[in-house]
Amino acid sequence: HTMNKYMKQEQLSSRKRSFVKRTGRLTQAQKSAIEMHGQSYGVDRSCQISSQSVFGSNNALVLEIGFGNGESLFWQACQNPDTCFVGVEVHTPGVGHLLHCVGEERITNIRVIEGDAVGIIEQQIPEQALDRVQIFFPDPWHKKRHHKRRLIQDAFLDLLLPKLKIGGQLHIATDWEPYAEHCLALLNARQSLKNESNHHYVERPQWRCETKFEKRGFRLGHKSYDLLFTRIT
Repeated sequence: HTMNKYMKQEQLSSRKRSFVKRTGRLTQAQKSAIEMHGQSYGVDRSCQISSQSVFGSNNALVLEIGFGNGESLFWQACQNPDTCFVGVEVHTPGVGHLLHCVGEERITNIRVIEGDAVGIIEQQIPEQALDRVQIFFPDPWHKKRHHKRRLIQDAFLDLLLPKLKIGGQLHIATDWEPYAEHCLALLNARQSLKNESNHHYVERPQWRCETKFEKRGFRLGHKSYDLLFTRIT
């Protein structure tokens, strides 16, 4: 998996970071993109994130956690110019790749943050600031002894869900069925959320494109599972 490298500890309050830092070769183009566009398309770490404070608009605000190489997020921003997108990723080459694409096309409705999603959610996102949160293909941590490292846990949801507006949505996609079942059980148990598919999975929403990663998985016989929940209280 290249998407979402976050590792959630058993207690968010006691952990120093929420991810496993993957090393990777930073290409010259990615390095140049970070140097040239990092400031223009970044978010000040002292800034409280909202569509008004970051983009100077009242448009809908979408947060993507763990955007990988940014393929899906870039596509969304191009297809939806009236929506504001903020992407968080810990993997530097992925940040560089997205900044390169954004800088080349001069997309104005996207901002990129390299760092720990949990810390950013804790410190920079006010309550009811987000219209949608999307987490696509997070690391499933296949081995049972590593399940505690999965991002989607009750403690993380306690932190994240208040940041959604009433009527805002949480969209999770995974190609690992046991992780999909894990997420489905946790989210269905939340009285503050409504499952948009009557306690099951939804068809892939039109705003989520099929990535190269996902298409490769299909050729290997993998299936993707989309979960879509709306905050109702």
